[in-house]
Amino acid sequence: MGESTYLIIYDLRCGDNFETQFKIRLDPHTFSIIPFEMESKPKWTVLTYEQCECCPMDVIARTYCPIAVNISGIVDEFKNRISIEECKVRCRTPERVYMKKTNLMEAITSIFGIIMATSGCPVLDVFRPMARFHLPFSTGEETTFRAVSMFLLRDYFNSNGSKSPADVMKTLEHHYAQVKQVNEGLYSRITNISSEDADKNAIVMLHSLSQLLCMEATCNVNSLAYLFHPESASSSHNQS
Repeated sequence: MGESTYLIIYDLRCGDNFETQFKIRLDPHTFSIIPFEMESKPKWTVLTYEQCECCPMDVIARTYCPIAVNISGIVDEFKNRISIEECKVRCRTPERVYMKKTNLMEAITSIFGIIMATSGCPVLDVFRPMARFHLPFSTGEETTFRAVSMFLLRDYFNSNGSKSPADVMKTLEHHYAQVKQVNEGLYSRITNISSEDADKNAIVMLHSLSQLLCMEATCNVNSLAYLFHPESASSSHNQS
């Protein structure tokens, strides 16, 4: 990949003629985010402010939470808007364009998801490879499929596939349990600065997705079995 950045652009337009754009620049080799330029950082981005329970970062070595810093501009942009507000969203990646009429909560959830996975958080960094194949507005089932596939591929490259699928699922379950703690920490950070609920509800939606995915991992992702055994799925449907 010869480009200097891997660029993802989100354009949002609401019914009251409110329009905004967010450009997310990723390193094309590591797919880590290239931090947004900021004149100053809000006090709620300081690492020790509502620090996540599972955070392993050294407060002496690091002053700010990398995720909080990178989402702070979005939080400020939407702090006075309501999550159920309808909007038209266009997401442009180097490969294709996605468009959807949705609400602000789903739009912000999609933006938060890509930023959180690429910001250098040691808990969420395991999901960074998924940024290369970013899928905006993904459903719970789509996210489950992508996450499980990514973890199996990760095991293949890291340990030559030596782990059993059951062990890989346990690892995925462990990571999503920590994702829940990160979401809770971020919610605590922004809950006192937003007068409305758009960005807070986006965190809640991410939290709900992490709970769903944790449950799927616990259940050995049996909900996806129908994709590989359609005849059994059809039989089960007919019996019901």
